Amino acid sequence: MVDVSAEEADDLLDRGWRHFGPGWFRPVCGTCQQCVSTRIVVDGFVPSRSQRRVRRVSARLRAEVGPPRIDGARLALFDAWHANRVKMRGWEPASVDERDYFMQFAFPTPIAREVAYYDEASGGGLAMVSICDETPRSWNAVFCYYDPAFARLSPGIANILELVDLARAGGQRHVHLGYRVSDCPSLRYKAAFGGQEVLPQLPADDEEPSWQRVLVKAEAAGG
Repeated sequence: MVDVSAEEADDLLDRGWRHFGPGWFRPVCGTCQQCVSTRIVVDGFVPSRSQRRVRRVSARLRAEVGPPRIDGARLALFDAWHANRVKMRGWEPASVDERDYFMQFAFPTPIAREVAYYDEASGGGLAMVSICDETPRSWNAVFCYYDPAFARLSPGIANILELVDLARAGGQRHVHLGYRVSDCPSLRYKAAFGGQEVLPQLPADDEEPSWQRVLVKAEAAGG
């Protein structure tokens, strides 16, 4: 769908839809209900002790918000990140060319944003790229990749903390994180963020979405 307005995107996100570029989707698997939409309620979010530590150690990364871009640095960074996933997690080998990247991450829409992170401690090189949406009611995390050398800084967590800060500064209510899948190591980290709501059941076209607050361990422990 190439003509989705910012307001329509908000409604789709609230109903459990996700997208890469112009392709919107949501899972409808007859025998599996593991993909559960989740979002952070900005006003209810307080970082845990470990998340505050991530924020401190990642302070060397400078964030720049703008429209998604395609260049050699981004393609090389994506390939390095994915190659590391192949080695460490057994993913299938893959790479993206400019057309693939454009269709998935840089398709021009009114809501498309890129948060590019640069490492000030080593000359300002590109360290991480977060593909996002900015809508009237939310920020939506679409995809994130980074230099494997920065894995010790927990860059994915640092990115979500940055999106919460952006949403708070812009008056948006939510940060959509996509799907929580408890048995997937790549997605398990999402469950550690406080102030979350989940959409246990995808609504039918004539139903209103029913988001439910969930208590995560960090909140339960007061961390």
